[in-house]
Amino acid sequence: MKQQKEISLLSDNELINKIVQTNNTQLFAVLYDRYAGVVYNKCYGFASSKEEAQDLTHDVFIKLFVKLRTFKGNAKFSTWLYSFTYNFCVNYVTRNNYKKNEKNFEGELQDSEELDSSDETIFSMKSDKLKKALEIIDPNEKMILLLKYQDDFSIKEIQEAMDIGESAVKMRLKRAKEKLISVYKNLN
Repeated sequence: MKQQKEISLLSDNELINKIVQTNNTQLFAVLYDRYAGVVYNKCYGFASSKEEAQDLTHDVFIKLFVKLRTFKGNAKFSTWLYSFTYNFCVNYVTRNNYKKNEKNFEGELQDSEELDSSDETIFSMKSDKLKKALEIIDPNEKMILLLKYQDDFSIKEIQEAMDIGESAVKMRLKRAKEKLISVYKNLN
């Protein structure tokens, strides 16, 4: 009992070091308990049902157990885990079927047509229609938009999570917003 309390008081980094050293699944269970809800919520954003989100969450943690030793501690563990989860979900969706949905909504804008991709435009979208649009766009675009607008990540945090430069983050955000708005406007 006392040992469990001591384990629960460990920081994420201390806990991860112990897990990597010992491969102890009971220690990993503590990490799971800390983050299962957050990971589930992220997976649910990519899943079509609660059951699928639960399966994705389970799969994320299985892969995480194997890949935990790749965590270098350069960013906070929670930031690294968000990125890990999003990448897992993006790969899952990509493998499955986003391409067929995207072909149904080829509503690309002409070069001469200008889009207002300001944050206000994103915030003014109706949630049910926005959810549909998010399901249609490329999962990588969805990921960066969710990091920014759902998780309130700063440009710097997105930069760390995705391991890309600041200008690349800004450009990807701009393109993802434009794509989302284009798809959104073409939905009925």
